[in-house]
Amino acid sequence: MRVKGRTVAVSAIILVLLVVAFVVALCLGKPYVAPGDVLRSLFGEVTPYDVVVQRLRLPRVVLAVVVGACFGVAGALIQSVARNPLASPDVVGITQGAGLAATIALTSGAAAVVIAPAALGGGLLAAAVVLGLGARHGLAAQRFVLAGVAVAIALRALTEIVMLTAEPIDGQRAHIWLVGTLAGRGWTETSWLAITLLVLLPVLAWAGWALRTSALDDDTAKGLGVRPVARRAGLAAVGVLLAAMVTAQVGAVDFVALVAPQVARRLVRAERPPLIAAALTGSLLVVLADLAGRLLFAPTQLPAGVITAAIGGPYLLFLLVRRKS
Repeated sequence: MRVKGRTVAVSAIILVLLVVAFVVALCLGKPYVAPGDVLRSLFGEVTPYDVVVQRLRLPRVVLAVVVGACFGVAGALIQSVARNPLASPDVVGITQGAGLAATIALTSGAAAVVIAPAALGGGLLAAAVVLGLGARHGLAAQRFVLAGVAVAIALRALTEIVMLTAEPIDGQRAHIWLVGTLAGRGWTETSWLAITLLVLLPVLAWAGWALRTSALDDDTAKGLGVRPVARRAGLAAVGVLLAAMVTAQVGAVDFVALVAPQVARRLVRAERPPLIAAALTGSLLVVLADLAGRLLFAPTQLPAGVITAAIGGPYLLFLLVRRKS
């Protein structure tokens, strides 16, 4: 596998920025913790701020890194399969499927342990519907995206109906979940996502190689001995699983999967979003969004999903304006 020097350089720069953002996120807040104390606490030395750094902030920041990486990789895979920069889990219905299932569970009095599995199942079921509709003619890019948009609209409407007919308190709980927040979450959610990434690591290694031919037309791919429909379906399935899993754990943190791969692709100047750079960009975006949500209106905390939506909305308009067709 060939690796471009610019890809390595850009990924290294993003990684440095991510480390800086990671330390800054551990420092800022009430109380403020000096960078030296943060580093000493992380390396096992006893400091007066161990509770603040290791128990309150560290689990949340680590979760932000993992969530962003999962969304970045999922978006890169789905956009590469769809061959459309507008395709992402929150556009093609996966997030909406998870949201509908979680809303039903939250408003029906289900136990808390049921919420994440229900959301995961809803996201996967929505993805199966979209893939089924899009695969009728070889998983054509335009058909895949349009089917996803249609399914997303229908699922969002059903979610609103469930929330409006539920008890006000349950509806408010569902609304908070749908926004997407890292508050109150930590090592448990991080562990589930980390295990998912580790299990999928061999598949992701294959995906990095398989994406090289995902943009080819079917005749050219078949001439090279590649089964394009099966390959695109496999890549889409990996992206769908990652997106559904992370949405089930932290809710709908919108637009990260849309923005991160395209920013990485433009920085690297590649034809398709690079997986590693997209993962690092997604992590940096979520860490900064969660930090901004904690500080901008302190002591009130904004969910990370609100900040990412504020970034992703204008970026989506930018993409729509720039595209000529």
